[in-house]
Amino acid sequence: MIDNLLHLLTYNPDETMVFSSGLFLMLFLILSFVYMLTGHSTTNRLVFVTLFSSYFYYKCSGTAVVVLWVITLSDYLIARGIGAFRKPFLQRLLLGLSIFIDIGLLAFFKMSAILSEYLHIGSIDSLIVPIGISFYTFRSLSYTVDVYRGKMTATTSLLDYAFFTTFFPVLLAGPINRAIEFLPQIHRKLCITPMMLAQGAFLIAVGLLKKIVVSDFISLNFVDRVFDNPTLFSGGEVLLAIYGYCIQIYCDFSGYSDIAIGIALWMGFRLEDNFRQPFLADSFSDFWHRWHITLSQWIRDYIYIPLGGNRCSALRVFLNQMVTMLLCGLWHGVSWTFMLWGGIHGLLLCIHKFFSHKVLNHDRHYHPHGWRRVAAIFITFHILCFSWLPFRLSDLSQVQVMLHQLLTKFNVAVMPDVLLAYRWVFLTMLMAFVAHFIPYRWENILVRKIAKGGILASAFLLVIVIYIVIQVQSSGVQPFIYFQF
Repeated sequence: MIDNLLHLLTYNPDETMVFSSGLFLMLFLILSFVYMLTGHSTTNRLVFVTLFSSYFYYKCSGTAVVVLWVITLSDYLIARGIGAFRKPFLQRLLLGLSIFIDIGLLAFFKMSAILSEYLHIGSIDSLIVPIGISFYTFRSLSYTVDVYRGKMTATTSLLDYAFFTTFFPVLLAGPINRAIEFLPQIHRKLCITPMMLAQGAFLIAVGLLKKIVVSDFISLNFVDRVFDNPTLFSGGEVLLAIYGYCIQIYCDFSGYSDIAIGIALWMGFRLEDNFRQPFLADSFSDFWHRWHITLSQWIRDYIYIPLGGNRCSALRVFLNQMVTMLLCGLWHGVSWTFMLWGGIHGLLLCIHKFFSHKVLNHDRHYHPHGWRRVAAIFITFHILCFSWLPFRLSDLSQVQVMLHQLLTKFNVAVMPDVLLAYRWVFLTMLMAFVAHFIPYRWENILVRKIAKGGILASAFLLVIVIYIVIQVQSSGVQPFIYFQF
């Protein structure tokens, strides 16, 4: 009994709490029960969830929970100061302090490995980047910037702000929601409609299926094997692995977002969508309107537009775009491969804008139709797949090896045997890819049918999905890919 209690209260880096773990599912059932009991007392509800969120983060990243609270407390106090002082100079000084603390901590942890390598500092080498620091840093920083810009008033309640920054569904990997949209929901009367329950259950179920049945399965059984030892595989297998990684990272990341949004709905909060069928993008501009939407909106509002956005010369617009995407790459990690990934996307965005706006005179809302749209989607998807190579691989020499295998070792004769040997992996990839194109109206029809069945229908759906997940899961719980960011 005591050992089990200590296990619950102790951080174990080998047993990170994730949405798909049995421990989280058990604790979430308890959380939901207590949450409903505190429904008539907003303060009790906020205190309980904030404490649970801090515990949740401790189980994920250990003592790094201190970093989360440092950012929370500093930005709360700084925003209060910005609201209290009327002199622009003091307000700018406080905003600069917020940026220094938030980005300083983010940069320190992101660069810890590089500092260790070049300065030979052993203690830094043992430093672990706090899970999700990029996400909660951006969420908190947007609050102080919005207060400085006068878009919102600084909250006087530390509890309200702590509830926002530590809110566990979005804490580790987004969506990057903003205080201006989230804080007003806190003190509304708790109202969880049958539609919210049904939509939440559907999103949680879909998210679990994406993560475990698709992403983890194809990763462990095929994709990782090829990426880890590409010289052992033919060019055809390398190509299929590149397709597989594109599907893997989408299902992994969007799966987390689905679960997070679903849990928030069950708690009475609405969050922004983070993905909208990105494989239907007909250009890279369209892709970034569909992929990690809350991040692309964040860098647009807090980096791209302050740099000048589209309100300057064409050359400056392209420069702003490149700088923004290079910083987006650095947000993912301080390495040449992430810089290259951001640079590739920045260049592709500039090329699309140049030809679409300057050469063809299309406005920014233009989308091709008919066979042109099909061709544009096909080309965009394939360029996207290859752009993930520097993102997935830690060294550019590994990218070269993958491309060498693809271009020089493409043995068509072995493909029937490959397809047979990995038939379940490729079938899973195909099913996930096809499901990606299911119209949203079909999903809405299903959610309405679940809502008609009440809470029992929602619970039954989750029980079925959890049973499927248990049957498919062949190894320990795999962390979400974006936890490293």
